[in-house]
Amino acid sequence: MAARGTATPGGPADGPDGAGRTAPARLVVLVSGTGTNLGALLEASVEPAWGAYVVGVVSDRADAPALRRAEAAGVPVHVVPVADHPDRAAWDAALTRAVAALEPDLVVLAGFMRLVGPAFLGRLGGRVVTTHPALSPSFPGVRAPADAIAYGVKVTGATVLLVDEGVDTGAVVAQTAVPVRDDDDTASLHERIKAAERPLLVDVVGRMARRGWSTSPDNPRKVLLP
Repeated sequence: MAARGTATPGGPADGPDGAGRTAPARLVVLVSGTGTNLGALLEASVEPAWGAYVVGVVSDRADAPALRRAEAAGVPVHVVPVADHPDRAAWDAALTRAVAALEPDLVVLAGFMRLVGPAFLGRLGGRVVTTHPALSPSFPGVRAPADAIAYGVKVTGATVLLVDEGVDTGAVVAQTAVPVRDDDDTASLHERIKAAERPLLVDVVGRMARRGWSTSPDNPRKVLLP
């Protein structure tokens, strides 16, 4: 594992139920790509009222452009390449250590193109969110916009969900709808979904940071945001 950057001071936080939080929540963001969602989170974190700040950015790729965004903002970056480990279990354990060492209140998978495993979820599960470019549970997987067009749906969207062991199968935290236009192709639809996804993610992460979250006692898949 490689690490670069400078630490950002922080204060105590209360955890997932969140009530009574007096300090900004500590966010760790996992990335693999360009970092547009990371950029939106970093921009939001400049405003203290948002309620959170990014204490570290972790990637599986040393060449991920998102890391340059983090460094430009003065946020420490850590790289945990899969190729540096003998198997996925060893990589998952190393990723878990890297993220847990940053003491996050909330972990955001923002364009992170790897599945986290049992070690990661065993240590951090319940406080890990990701986005999906569809209205879950529809169209799981990386081909969601293409699948929406192929199926002929008239509305798709973006989802923020809690991460579990499956592929885009976690409990839904929030969703926003995006109409499918008659002249859409995969690229144009995906761009409009991403444009809707960014403000949704910023809003949801801020609400979770400020107010906490819980699941319904009657339905563990029903996420409640105060």
